[in-house]
Amino acid sequence: MHPWLLPEYLEDILPPAARHIECARRTALDLFASHGYELVIPPLLEYLESLLTGTGRDMELDTFKLVDQLNGRLMGVRADITPQAARIDAHLLNRQGVTRLCYAGPVLHTRPGNLQTSREPLQVGAELFGHAGLEADLEVQQMLLKTLKALGVDAVHLDIGHVGIFRALMNAAQPSAEQEAELFHALQAKDVPTIAELTRAMDTAVRQALLALPTLYGQREALARAAQILPKLPEIGRALDTLETLADDLAASGAELYFDLAELRGYHYHSGVVFAAYAQGSAYAVAQGGRYDNVGKVFGRARSATGFSMDLRALAPYMKPLPEARGILAPHQADSALAAKIEALRSAGEIVVVELPGQAAYRAEAQCDRRLVFKNGAWEIE
Repeated sequence: MHPWLLPEYLEDILPPAARHIECARRTALDLFASHGYELVIPPLLEYLESLLTGTGRDMELDTFKLVDQLNGRLMGVRADITPQAARIDAHLLNRQGVTRLCYAGPVLHTRPGNLQTSREPLQVGAELFGHAGLEADLEVQQMLLKTLKALGVDAVHLDIGHVGIFRALMNAAQPSAEQEAELFHALQAKDVPTIAELTRAMDTAVRQALLALPTLYGQREALARAAQILPKLPEIGRALDTLETLADDLAASGAELYFDLAELRGYHYHSGVVFAAYAQGSAYAVAQGGRYDNVGKVFGRARSATGFSMDLRALAPYMKPLPEARGILAPHQADSALAAKIEALRSAGEIVVVELPGQAAYRAEAQCDRRLVFKNGAWEIE
């Protein structure tokens, strides 16, 4: 095996793709800042109990584990920055009102999320802590859509669900932990025969609701069908009211809205509304998020929370292309006027590449379409 080969699902990002992704990162963070989201930079490694606290089984299998050589404790490489942001809000900032945080950095997964993604996503996201109302859910979903628009992602399809519906049905049925896990996986796969088998001994109303969940998918009419079919449990009523309000408030966003009541993304992690965004032509979500009110409790303070994140590596093929970055070639020469001209051009946003001695034969590799020449007693662009 060649020593320069990388492990599976890990890759270098080369120019100009790296420039494209970096411009997207800056655009997203500038947009977050304009809405009051403060940047945090958590560490890549933490003690395992901190990384996995409050996230249930969802992050356990995705997390690389290693031993801290300083004290022998088990550490993990972060697979998601969201729990770190929750720790910072609950334990370090300790604010009483609303806190808005954002971040951008690499995470590492033991397995790729799908066949088209890297095991080292570049995660960018925004989190809102301290408000339990629907206003917070709406703000982060609108922020997600604004971010995708700023990055030039067209024809966004926003898929919205609510884990509270399934949780209410489980509270009513009281299945064993094993049976609940099997139902969860069957619903994710929309495997109706398996659901029918697993619910055979359940109350009729609950059984019919679980069998109906995989069919409650589509545009807003899916919510009306759900209101007719599902049991009149208070938790289900509140969840459907929340989704109806979001449908109203996001109607003018330009995104195509779909509702999927069998969508249980992050079931052990999220506590309410969940959502995922798809770009035109994407088979997998390019961004996702939801409400996760239970994470902060284990850090010493219960805080309502909602947010979203995206992987800029996976998103890159769907973003608007950048104009080609071509520079100006300057000679390597001890000339104060030339040095001043180069600095003025760079300050104005131009790329200026100084051609070092002996490199004329490789001039095309400098990616320049102009050059500085001395004419009429001054340095000019030609």
